[in-house]
Amino acid sequence: MTLQQLRYLIAIAEYGSMNAAAYNLYASQSNLSTAIRDLERELGVTIFKRSNRGVTLTSEGTELLGYARQVVEQADVLESRYAKGDAGRTRLAISAQHYAFSVQAFMDVIEQCDSEDYEFIMRETSTGQIIEDVGSFRSELGILYVDDFNRLVLQKAMRDADLVFTPLFDASIHVFVGQHHPLAGRPSVHPEELEQWPCLTFEQGMENSFYYSEEPLSYLPHRRFIRVSDRGTMTTLLSHGDGYLLSSGVLSNEMQLGSIVAIPLETEERMRVGYVMHRERKPGKLLTRYIERLSEIVRENVGPTAYLGQRA
Repeated sequence: MTLQQLRYLIAIAEYGSMNAAAYNLYASQSNLSTAIRDLERELGVTIFKRSNRGVTLTSEGTELLGYARQVVEQADVLESRYAKGDAGRTRLAISAQHYAFSVQAFMDVIEQCDSEDYEFIMRETSTGQIIEDVGSFRSELGILYVDDFNRLVLQKAMRDADLVFTPLFDASIHVFVGQHHPLAGRPSVHPEELEQWPCLTFEQGMENSFYYSEEPLSYLPHRRFIRVSDRGTMTTLLSHGDGYLLSSGVLSNEMQLGSIVAIPLETEERMRVGYVMHRERKPGKLLTRYIERLSEIVRENVGPTAYLGQRA
């Protein structure tokens, strides 16, 4: 077993394919394939399941990846402390539901980074993909929410992926609409009043179930749905259409500029937004900085009573 084999293993798991890993490592795909086959033969395990869509870790591969990351991270520490030259590229990968505060923290960390060689990855994606990304070490951290409706399902999924959920804040549910929407001037809205308007949601891919929905109260009856996959499209639809989105009341830049307003929903249901990390993950300096900045932004927006900042 060599460090190079372990580095190849980590890269393939993070990029999800041999081709992408080879491209980013400036190596040939055949070298990566040979290294992984040799490692599998040496350890007597199957690390990846291969398909036309790429590669995914087996359960044995996931366990091995956790150890591999620890070994490589320690090797990098030794190199940076004792060896001359570059200790490796600075890297941070985040997978999140579509929250403006998670992107703001990401941008702030990039601005503060003084490394000349780095790679930052921000994936705004589906709930299921967040759990898979963090569980497979493709991303260091994921951001999502739980509530009374989805809690048991998501807790099981996170437990199966060996993830730990750390809450950031609790929030009441708000209705997001454009400033010219008929509901925009209301002090509050009852759930029954929403049925006549198009319901905007973020698409969840293969796991498009109520429990994996990014929006709370996904089980409410609706005749019209509009599903999108990116926050820019969602902002445009809210600003210029008659649909609505359910989410927390944390202000985004679009809301602060007045194009979108948030109206409290008359319900006792609440959202708990937080981040997930793999149990075996030991945060480096960059990830620690991101978590700190994320917490600062949340505290500034939700206040001390809603901010939690402790492990659930």
